[in-house]
Amino acid sequence: MMKSTLEPECTGQFSPLFIDYIQKDESLRPFYNQYPSLENFESIVQERKFDQGKRKVLRATLEKQYEGFELTEKVQGNIQALEDGNTFTVTTGHQLNLFTGPLYFIYKIVSTINLAEKLQQTYPNYRFVPVYWMASEDHDFEEINHFTYEGKKYTWNSGQKGAVGDFELDAQLQGLIKELCFAPDFFKRAYQEKQNLAEAVRDYVNYLFDDKGLVIVDGHDASLKQLFKPIIKDDLLSNQANELVNMQTENLEKLGYKSQIFPREINFFYLDKGLRSRIVKTEEGFEILDTGEQIKKNVMLDLVEEHPEKFSPNVVLRPLYQEYILPNIAYLGGPAEVAYWLQLKLVFDRYQTDYPMVMPRNFAMILNSKAQRKMKALGLSKAEIFVDYDKWKKNYVLVHSQTDVSLEKEKEALGAIFEKMGKEAAEIDPTLKSSAEAAKTRALKVLEHFGKKLRKGEERNLETALRQMKDLKDILFPGGTAQERKVNFLEFYLENDDFISSLYQSFDPLDFDFIILEQDGRKSGA
Repeated sequence: MMKSTLEPECTGQFSPLFIDYIQKDESLRPFYNQYPSLENFESIVQERKFDQGKRKVLRATLEKQYEGFELTEKVQGNIQALEDGNTFTVTTGHQLNLFTGPLYFIYKIVSTINLAEKLQQTYPNYRFVPVYWMASEDHDFEEINHFTYEGKKYTWNSGQKGAVGDFELDAQLQGLIKELCFAPDFFKRAYQEKQNLAEAVRDYVNYLFDDKGLVIVDGHDASLKQLFKPIIKDDLLSNQANELVNMQTENLEKLGYKSQIFPREINFFYLDKGLRSRIVKTEEGFEILDTGEQIKKNVMLDLVEEHPEKFSPNVVLRPLYQEYILPNIAYLGGPAEVAYWLQLKLVFDRYQTDYPMVMPRNFAMILNSKAQRKMKALGLSKAEIFVDYDKWKKNYVLVHSQTDVSLEKEKEALGAIFEKMGKEAAEIDPTLKSSAEAAKTRALKVLEHFGKKLRKGEERNLETALRQMKDLKDILFPGGTAQERKVNFLEFYLENDDFISSLYQSFDPLDFDFIILEQDGRKSGA
């Protein structure tokens, strides 16, 4: 079995993160809570108030959600501890991607676990529980029904509709699983033995992270929605979230920041078997889009009271729902997530819900042994692998060419000849000077054209090096996108089942630099 050692090297801050800006831009202060630093968490913890009744509901709900699952003592202990007033959660959320989807799914959870552990060490009088919030109510199946392994895309095609967490693990998925000879047994067990997608995801995420006590929360739950009834009713009637987010968005745009999410008059979907459709206002009450069903105001409010589980918050109110039912102090997400939380502060203020510390997850790239060999052969620094390929190629050819493909000296000499000719001709006939200039322009164009041919010839001579760089780019930026947004973690986990453990050692959730991890590929003893 291949074993790998991962060693981090920081290469400068990852530009999409808002974290750079809030250090420098005081005008952003009204849009978030505090800057995410270890010392600032003390006041966040002390100020976080959470109803004891909610804690009891949360614990009982989680115990019910985990029925039938094998749990470590650490997971069990964390669930039980949530009823204690000194226990707080650190949360990340993500969709129910097939086989975890891209690498950054793993990065999110590792960052969250590491932050909880760091807080535990710093503030031992409290307990900090890492949480993965499953986006089980999402209905965009096309976003989650595939993953990429060794350059090949594997897709689960299903005609099911509604909340993806309710999707049955149908025959098409079972057929796909049988084709995946490389799939570890814990994945096969999850997809073959569980009843729906949410249960399968809980099963394999629990397998991967239960040793760290990760608690998995499914918000698609009647007991948890019971707690959220006042917010559901208020949004249906007052539409305040729409107004507040638009106000906050306008303020952000004045500062030059683009909107990430767009609220609606009503920010809830109607949820039923095979259905998740928007609720819109009508003169008589409400309509469920896609069905045409009309519901009078009093009937809709009765429905909220009796069946709150049929109401699913959209992207605007899902963060509020999460913070409303969890004793949460921090949320870790990707660049777009972190940015859209800035639009929500006024919504939290309206509903008197504590706004968490919002911070970016860790960002990383893994250099496998093949990538490292190519970098060494090309003499590339780690910073240079981020350079645009076409720019790099042009510069590489200029530096390594046997001739000066820019032909700068030749252009300078040719220009001087025509300048002299022009002056001499002008003494004979002043009108000949313009002819000499035109001739100079034509000659330089010919030389430029020849230079391009010369460059192409040098590129052919340097073909091996250029191909190595192209191959390197394909490894680290597959399809032109960041590795972590395309490649599945199995490419590294199957080579080294300590892969996730290595990430724990390499990631620091309070270090906002982009990390490069080297995988040395050395073999260990059997």
